[in-house]
Amino acid sequence: MTSQTATADPTGPSRNEIDTHLRASLVDVLALDAARVADFDADTGLFGHLPELDSMAVATLFTEMEDRLGFVIEDEDVDGEMLETYGGLLAFSEAKAVEV
Repeated sequence: MTSQTATADPTGPSRNEIDTHLRASLVDVLALDAARVADFDADTGLFGHLPELDSMAVATLFTEMEDRLGFVIEDEDVDGEMLETYGGLLAFSEAKAVEV
């Protein structure tokens, strides 16, 4: 197999790629300033801390994550803990990306 034919990564997207897509999703869905989102760390509060992230925005955010990251979020996957912090949402996204 040559490098030209081996284009797909069998392990899925890297942590950096997932982080980049997740931050872009937050900027696009919540209309947040990109510089503000770039400063998010693992402990940055999300649901209950960002007024822009209400229940309707959560549904839209999940759809955007599914589209950008190529996984499906089932109802049973969703819990409050995953939305508490940026680190929780990133960890969730990484786990879902590995499942694909």
